[in-house]
Amino acid sequence: MMGNFFSHEENPLTPEEWEKLNAIVVEEARRQLVGRRFIDVYGPLGPGVQAIAFDEFRGVTAGAVDLVGEADTGTVFPDNRRFKPIPLIYKDFLVHWRDIEASRANNYPLDVSAAAGAATFCARKEDEIIFYGVEKLGFEGLMNAHGREIIKLEPWDEAGSGFRNILRAVEKLLSGHHYGPYALVLSPDRFAELHRIYEKTGTFEIDSIRKLVTDGVFQSSVLRPDSAVVVATGRGNLDLAVALDLSVAYLGSERMNHPFRVVEAVALRIKHPDAICTLEV
Repeated sequence: MMGNFFSHEENPLTPEEWEKLNAIVVEEARRQLVGRRFIDVYGPLGPGVQAIAFDEFRGVTAGAVDLVGEADTGTVFPDNRRFKPIPLIYKDFLVHWRDIEASRANNYPLDVSAAAGAATFCARKEDEIIFYGVEKLGFEGLMNAHGREIIKLEPWDEAGSGFRNILRAVEKLLSGHHYGPYALVLSPDRFAELHRIYEKTGTFEIDSIRKLVTDGVFQSSVLRPDSAVVVATGRGNLDLAVALDLSVAYLGSERMNHPFRVVEAVALRIKHPDAICTLEV
């Protein structure tokens, strides 16, 4: 997940300190990211890659079977291809020069809390792009992709109502020939509602949903209240194009202190928008 494209001789950190800084950024980002838990990554392509093809496929036809291979199967080919730039996500943080000196003089680890905080902000922004896109740049997300399936998010007041609602979303995707596996992402309020015990069964409602949605059930604070999305996963339906994976850059000394930047370049590519079903009130 980490690149070292920006380490150079002016960097004030020792190799050990630099390694620790990078490690905490990756660790914190992995704890926060939700989209990458079920979306395949395409790349890294290299920090100099600034644009990428966005292919969109429509329609589903089965493969053929015969003895001589002469049947007409149709060809899997994009119905639409556009090239879009890959945007940067970044957040700056500062390491105080006295903190570095104190760490070395007293032989204790350098405090990298600021780096962890910057990684958290970048991770949240990545998930915001995955779920809602960037309108000013012309990017769509899972929750607002044109051509997605939509069903009503019903009240989950009774045990089992949440499972039935999610089942309807899966059935919607099945009717469009998207046979799974599926992933489910819920707003925190709806995620909490699934932690109820079925009467007389001793099992949680979410456990039954996990058997239906086998690529994972997740909650994300990025999602607006009372919202959820079911996705037929696989790179044939969508992926996350990564030009530059999460990296730390040194920006040069400033008034004796040392500014750094956590930076990445990613774009969600939705290839089959009908492989997404949002649940909306």
